[in-house]
Amino acid sequence: MALTDTKMTDTITSHDPAAAEPAPVAKPQGYWQGVGARLVRDPLTMICFGVLMLLILSAVFAPWLGLADPYKGSMIARLKAPGTEGYPLGTDEQGRDMLARLIYGGRLTLFIGLMPVVFAFFIGSALGIVAGYVGGMTNTIIMRTVDVFFAFPSVLLAIAISGALGAGIFNSLVSLTIVFIPPITRVAEAVTSGVRALDYIDAARATGANAWTVIRVHVIGNVLSPIFVYATSLTSVCMILAAGLSFLGIGVRPPEPEWGLMLNTLRSAIYVNPWLSALPGVMIFVTSLCLNLLSDGLRSAMNVRD
Repeated sequence: MALTDTKMTDTITSHDPAAAEPAPVAKPQGYWQGVGARLVRDPLTMICFGVLMLLILSAVFAPWLGLADPYKGSMIARLKAPGTEGYPLGTDEQGRDMLARLIYGGRLTLFIGLMPVVFAFFIGSALGIVAGYVGGMTNTIIMRTVDVFFAFPSVLLAIAISGALGAGIFNSLVSLTIVFIPPITRVAEAVTSGVRALDYIDAARATGANAWTVIRVHVIGNVLSPIFVYATSLTSVCMILAAGLSFLGIGVRPPEPEWGLMLNTLRSAIYVNPWLSALPGVMIFVTSLCLNLLSDGLRSAMNVRD
């Protein structure tokens, strides 16, 4: 009887679907999930990201923050020191509220400081990938043209192009985009040339895939990460160049609030109220530093090696 019960138990156990079901397999972590997890674990990168988001959100929602009119001045309230009643950060040389002008100025400064890198990223990546993959005469034409722009320092090239086009927001965008296309093109061409020699590219060609299919499916996904990381490292440089153009008078036109232009107009107040004159420079410094540190954190999180 005991033997019969044991056999029945073994039979029931062997036919139990729960017992036969395999253990669940943990889903492997995706690449971007891993990048996000490494970024979250980096406190310095997250602090810089929070500061940048605060600056961007305050600039975007400036009209709803209850600030003073950044264009309205008062000659009897000129060059008030920070901490003055009604003016937390003082007033500029025309009696305009500095807090309002700094926050509104973040709109133009961040826009002109970031958008040229975005435009240059797409244009330079396309040129570099085509030059690196196609090679031959196409590579020679594209890269020799890029070398012509590399013959000039980026600051002098930006000043020369902006001086030729004239002051204005659109002209500043064009000049800075032209400045940053060559370095991104060179990086994209170098990375693509290395990928082109790999075995899976030869295998894709052997299957009869055309050049566009190989680039779209096999090349772009493997070269965008280092190009993107390099482009993010250029944002702090672009921010300083954009402010420099406005400081020299060939960027944003007055009376628009822009940090570089505010530095220029407050030069006369440096002996009267130096702290007031330093505020736009502090904003440029903090923003550029956060962009640079965020780029370094992104490079480490994406495991991109030079």
